[in-house]
Amino acid sequence: MFTSDMAESRQNTVVLQGVDAGMFGEILSYIYSGTLHVSLDKVQPLYQATDLLQLDYHVRDTCSSYMAMNVDRPTCVDLYKSSNVFTVDIVRKACLKFINRNFVEVASSEEFCSLSMNQLTEIISHDGLDVKETTVWEAVVRWVQHSREDRLHHLPSILSDIRFNLLTSDDTAAILEHPLVTEDPGSSEVLQNVVQKGNLNLQPRLGMTMEMAMLYNAALGSSELLFMNPQKGKYISCSYKPGGIPNSSIMTVTSDNDIYILNTKGSEDKDKLSLFKYNHAKNLWEQADVSLISEGPEDDFAYEKHLFKVGGTLYYLAVYIEQSLQQIRKYNPHTNQWQECSQLQLDITFRSAAALSCGHRVRPLAESAKLGEPRKPIC
Repeated sequence: MFTSDMAESRQNTVVLQGVDAGMFGEILSYIYSGTLHVSLDKVQPLYQATDLLQLDYHVRDTCSSYMAMNVDRPTCVDLYKSSNVFTVDIVRKACLKFINRNFVEVASSEEFCSLSMNQLTEIISHDGLDVKETTVWEAVVRWVQHSREDRLHHLPSILSDIRFNLLTSDDTAAILEHPLVTEDPGSSEVLQNVVQKGNLNLQPRLGMTMEMAMLYNAALGSSELLFMNPQKGKYISCSYKPGGIPNSSIMTVTSDNDIYILNTKGSEDKDKLSLFKYNHAKNLWEQADVSLISEGPEDDFAYEKHLFKVGGTLYYLAVYIEQSLQQIRKYNPHTNQWQECSQLQLDITFRSAAALSCGHRVRPLAESAKLGEPRKPIC
């Protein structure tokens, strides 16, 4: 702005529009100190200011990660709308996951009625919505009635995302008799056609199932996953085409019900690993658009390999057996690269190790291997 031929370069005073003085103070402090203080009450205006001023990704990443980790009932709708305005994908996905799991509570809130039509349809069209279809209809009714005159004409478009083919005949009949469908002569016929025909291509929502992935058969040539239905108390076998499942022991199941596997499949270098994610809706494994990661050290040390997710970030941990070193890498979604983390140097060697997530922290667990001493866990 000051080194080009822009008008500001010739002004004695430049007014920065859209930046709160307090937020600019935080940004100025960061520029000089490298330290950024983030809290729930200022993270959104801080992100908006850094986006306007085009600061480096570190500040925006810090803000977006903080927002994603603090999605809850009071904040989810507001953060979701903000993430759409500023295209913050990590926050948007975190909000959608929270809304999917807590739809009944979120849909009954006043904030839910402030959603735009496009935001509403994105939510109710999601496969992961954990409710019955009648609950989706009730939420749409509440949204329309909040501002009936302005929103009623959107109803035919919105109804195309409700899966009427999954409803019982009694549920469908009750919807056809609802005042929103019957009282408006202009849209009554259109609405009745949408309700009666439905969209036959829409599948059951993932939230309607009770399956839980339990076992992965890693036997040579096997293409089988085993699921357990806890309500019926039985196992379900799901088979794939040969090669359909990436064969690997480096896998993790996250609290968001995502399943990740690291595997050499898809890599020309046998020492490089590719990341695969299970697509529940399509029932197949998809290679993530992520840079390859080195499997381990270049020397011949034996090591264990672990994959886990903490606070929205994937971590890969290589543990050197009979050594005292743990090597950690994490995946940065903005650069689409794996990054080296600081190595963990312990005072003792160990025979085996694992990693747990404690809140938003990584906690390694190891088994002591000092000579002459009994094995014992350390943390």
